[in-house]
Amino acid sequence: MSTQTLTEAAEIIQDAQQYTLFSWSKQKGTNPIAVKYAEGVYLYDYDGKKILDFSSGLMNVNIGHGNQRVTQAVVNQMQEVAYVSPSCVTKARADLGKRLSEICPGDLNKSFFTLCGATSIENGIKLARLYTGRHKILTRYQSYHGATMGAISAGGDPRRIPVDAQQAPNFVHFDLPYLYRWEYGEENLLKESIAQLERVIAYEGPGNIAAIILEGESGTSGCLQYPKGYLKAVREITNKHGILMIMDEVMSGLGRTGKWFGFQNHGIIPDMIAMAKGLTCGYLPFGCLQVSDKIAAKYDDAVLPLGLTYSAHPVACAAALETLKIYEDEGLIENTLAMEKYLNAQIEILKQKHPSIGDWRNTGLLGCLELVKNKTTKEPMAPYNAKPDECVVMNKVAAKIKELGMYTFVKWSFVFIAPPLCITKEQIDEGLKIISEALLIADAMTE
Repeated sequence: MSTQTLTEAAEIIQDAQQYTLFSWSKQKGTNPIAVKYAEGVYLYDYDGKKILDFSSGLMNVNIGHGNQRVTQAVVNQMQEVAYVSPSCVTKARADLGKRLSEICPGDLNKSFFTLCGATSIENGIKLARLYTGRHKILTRYQSYHGATMGAISAGGDPRRIPVDAQQAPNFVHFDLPYLYRWEYGEENLLKESIAQLERVIAYEGPGNIAAIILEGESGTSGCLQYPKGYLKAVREITNKHGILMIMDEVMSGLGRTGKWFGFQNHGIIPDMIAMAKGLTCGYLPFGCLQVSDKIAAKYDDAVLPLGLTYSAHPVACAAALETLKIYEDEGLIENTLAMEKYLNAQIEILKQKHPSIGDWRNTGLLGCLELVKNKTTKEPMAPYNAKPDECVVMNKVAAKIKELGMYTFVKWSFVFIAPPLCITKEQIDEGLKIISEALLIADAMTE
C-alpha cells in the first residue's frame, strides 16, 4: 500500500467534501468510500481494498458493476448521435419502447421516457390528474417515491417532514400495518387494511381521487410486505371508483423481486408503471413511465402536456436496451429466484444464532433484517425516524460492516440485503459472514 495511493484517495475525499454536497447527510463528518473501479458485486477503493456491495448501490445495480456490454452500447450510440430533441426519434428509442411493451403485461404498451425514478413518479401524478380530471392522490405512510417536491409529498417517508411547509397539495396518506408488528393475524390484517383504505376513500370522496400510488414491493421503508390478497383487493376498489393504479417499480422492478415487476407477484395489472433504477442499473440516469393504451388513447387527438429536455435520450435508451438483453442472456431473473431460496435458508440459520434478529422480510433479492432489543416485545434496536442519539447501536453495526469490507444500506433498525442479481452462493456466504460478525454488537444490547 503506497503513500502515493493513500494520498490520492485522501485528496479525492477531501475535494469531494469541500466542493460537493452529500445527500441526506450532515456535511461535516461524512466518511465516504473513494471508489476507483467496480466489477461484478465488488467495489475497489484506491488502496486496493475489495468491498462487497450487498445493496447494489442504492438497490439499482441489478446486473452488477462494470459490465462492458453496456459501455460498448453507450459508445456505439454516442459515435452515431449523442443527443436529439425528444421530437426526433432514434432506433434506440423505438427498439426500447417496443421491448418494454413486450415485457409489460396487459395493455401497458406506451413508454414516456424520463430521467430517474422521481421524474417517472412526477409525470405519473401529472398524467393521472390530467386523464381523470381529479386532483387527489392516495399514498401509503411508510413509503418512498423520490425527492422532488411532488414525489416527496407523495411519499410517506419522514424525509419529507423538513420540507412539509413546501409540500405539494392534495396528497392523502393512509396507514398499512405490517405483519411482524400486527397482533391479530394476517387474515385480520388484510380485512382491516382494506376497510381502512375504503374509509379513507369515502372520507375524501372517490370522485376526487385521481390515483393511488403503491410500491410493487416495499423498499427502503423496511421491505414491509403486503398481506396476501391486498393488491388484488386494491385493484378491485380502484376499478370500482375509476381511480387509476400507479405502481412504483423504481426499486422493485426489473428482476429485483424474481419477476420483471414486483406487482406480478400479486396477480394484478396497474394503469401505469414508474420505473428507473434497474432499467439502466445506474450506468446512466434514466427512467420510464409506462402507460396503458387506454390512457394514451386520450392524447391521440389532444396534446400530451408532458415534456423533458432529456426525455428518450438516445444514449440512455441504448444503455437500457442492452441492460434488458443482459438480464435475459445472463439468466439474472432465474438466478434471483435461486439465490432467494438460498439466502432465505441461510438467514434462518442466522436467526438461531443472533437474538437481535427480530424479522427477515424478503422478495427475490430485496430483503431486510429488522433488529430488535427483545424478541418477545419486538422493541426495535432503533425506533422509526430515530434521532441520532437513538442510533448509537445501529451506527456501530454499520461501522463494523464497513470495516469488514462491505457496503450495504443500514437505516434505523434495518440492515438491507439486496445484492446484484448476478450474485453467487459463495458471495452470499461472504456477505452474511460479515453481517453475522457485526450483529454481535447488536446481540450484546438485547434483553
